[in-house]
This record gives sequence, structure tokens and C-alpha cells, in this order.
Amino acid sequence: MIEAVIFDLDGTLLYTLEDLKNSTNFSLRTFGYPERTLEEVRQFVGNGVRKLIERAVPEGTDTGITEEVLRVFKENYGQNMYNCTKPYNSIEKLLLGLRQNGLKTAVVSNKFDLAVKELCKKYFGNLIDVAIGQRDDVPKKPAPDGVFAAIDELGVKLKNCIYVGDSDVDVLTARNSGLPCIGVTWGYREKELLESKGADYIVNDPLEILDLIKELNR
Repeated sequence: MIEAVIFDLDGTLLYTLEDLKNSTNFSLRTFGYPERTLEEVRQFVGNGVRKLIERAVPEGTDTGITEEVLRVFKENYGQNMYNCTKPYNSIEKLLLGLRQNGLKTAVVSNKFDLAVKELCKKYFGNLIDVAIGQRDDVPKKPAPDGVFAAIDELGVKLKNCIYVGDSDVDVLTARNSGLPCIGVTWGYREKELLESKGADYIVNDPLEILDLIKELNR
């Protein structure tokens, strides 16, 4: 029986790409570096904001300067992360449906922890039981540590959970955690990539997740 669903955040529950691009480019402009396109930023995300900035700055950029670019990015993003961000269509219906069917929910993201908690609170309120972002003391995905922490907080067993995400990082996170993975096609990576990486299920609409879990729990 599936009792809890562990979600990725960016590209899975929330469309965040415009705000990530805008803050990335603000930080790049601050240091006189070339800006990045939306498609470039799409390919850069998924491994945390540090990796996003490392990929965005020019190749060979000094580590110390990269850290400063990251600092500016975090400051700017913290002030602008609600400008264009929004839940994908039917996400609230999905979360309500899961709640009505007695399932618990968590978010585990490589976005920094404060932003994850604030975004989940603003857009989903009490429909997300646990929200965990990247912290220095917890290895980021695809390490399973964040998933295990969420499951512990939820008070459920690993065998009763399923993982939902939009990227190859998510598929690997699920595998490393010992969880089945639902890959979603509306996010930041292509369906073909999710299939090639071994997602157990592929869905094209959020409400398909609810139908799938109901089917698995029959």
C-alpha cells in the first residue's frame, strides 16, 4: 500500500524556471558576465543552485568569484522567487485528492532549504506535510538522505512510499532510496530521458498520479 508520496519541487509541482533564469542573469550581470537563455537555465537546474551557478558562469571562473555570484543569486532569488513561479495545472487538485484519500506528502528538493519551505508554505499550505531542501549537513539528491529524512518525519515505512520527479536526478534519487519512481513529462526534462533512466511509470498529467496510486493500492 502506498501511504506517502515524496515529490521533487522545481519542474514537478512548481514552474520556477523564469524566476531562476532572471535571478541567474541578475547575478551574472552584476559581475559583467554574459547572460543565459531560458533553455540554458533549464538544462543547468536539477543539482542545486550552487551547480546552477557553476554551470552559468563562464568556464574557468575563479572559485571565489563563483561563490560571490552564488551569494548574489541567493539574495536576489529570495526577493523575487514569487514573480513568475506558479503551480502546474491540476497540482492543487492532485494534492487535495491525495489528502482526501489519506496519503501523506513530502517535498525533497535540491533548492536551498529556506526557499523550499517558503515556496511550499505559500503555494500549498497544509497540503504538504514535510518540506526539505538542500542543507550543508545533508547530501543533496541523488543521495537518498533527504528522502529518508522526509520519510522519518512522515512516520511511514519506506516500502509504503513512492517518489515523483521530472528529471534524471529524480529517477536516480528514487533508485538510491529504494523507491519506485513516477516520472512527469511537464517539467524540465524530456520524456525520453526519464524512460532511458528507468522511471517505473511515466505520467503526462498530475491527476494521472492519483489514478495510478489508487490502482496500485487496489
